[in-house]
Amino acid sequence: MGFSPDWLALREPADRAARDGALLAAAARAAGPAPVIVDIGCGTGSMLRAMGDLVEDGARWRLVDNDPILLAAAVAAADGQAEGHLLDLADLEALPLDGATLVTASALLDLVSHDWLARLVALLGERKVPLHAGLSYDGRMFWDPPHVSDAAITEAFNRHQRRDKGLGPALGPDAVDAAAGLFRAHGFVVRTASSPWQLDAADAALHSELLRGVADAAEEAGADDARGWLVDRLQAVSRTRCRIGHVDLLAQLRAPGPEGGRA
Repeated sequence: MGFSPDWLALREPADRAARDGALLAAAARAAGPAPVIVDIGCGTGSMLRAMGDLVEDGARWRLVDNDPILLAAAVAAADGQAEGHLLDLADLEALPLDGATLVTASALLDLVSHDWLARLVALLGERKVPLHAGLSYDGRMFWDPPHVSDAAITEAFNRHQRRDKGLGPALGPDAVDAAAGLFRAHGFVVRTASSPWQLDAADAALHSELLRGVADAAEEAGADDARGWLVDRLQAVSRTRCRIGHVDLLAQLRAPGPEGGRA
């Protein structure tokens, strides 16, 4: 499981626009008056940039990733707000959770296994630490205008999403439902909010790279028409709208106040 800095930079504006603002603000409040935030799979630090202005002054971030290049970039961009932890994400017991008031992750839950997630939830339950997980893929992709192969490509891509990404058979589109069930079983209050990418002509560069990745994964999962679909979609990218479904999740042990985000 790994991502290039170029891809992360390309997608960050779409991620920022997609994140549910109310749930992100509720997560910042959940971090408390002296925040210590552990960001798992931090990449280049997009969560810190998205949430940084919302948390209390003096927040301390512990950025965790298994890629030394991404981690170094994230720490450098944090301008002294963060410390880096280069870890194998399979080793959950090594996470720097001592004193943590919030754990965050972005575009991660759909890449992990049910066993990995269950172990994380148990750890957070023991330590009574809330979690905000943003941008988990929900299995839904739509294009306008449509293509005759869209449904078949999406189905194949979703099969590929459930393959092992390095942390066991991935949950893929089932991630948020699985996380909500596990957290509730441990006494957490769970809220979710839709956070889809909405791409149009202004996002042609991101959309084109997304199409290539979707086609590659769908072809690996057995879609015979993936190459033809990709050619047609790339030719029409400047006049196509695209919606990629994601869901944000916030799990807290204490019931949220009435001002917190959407249910």
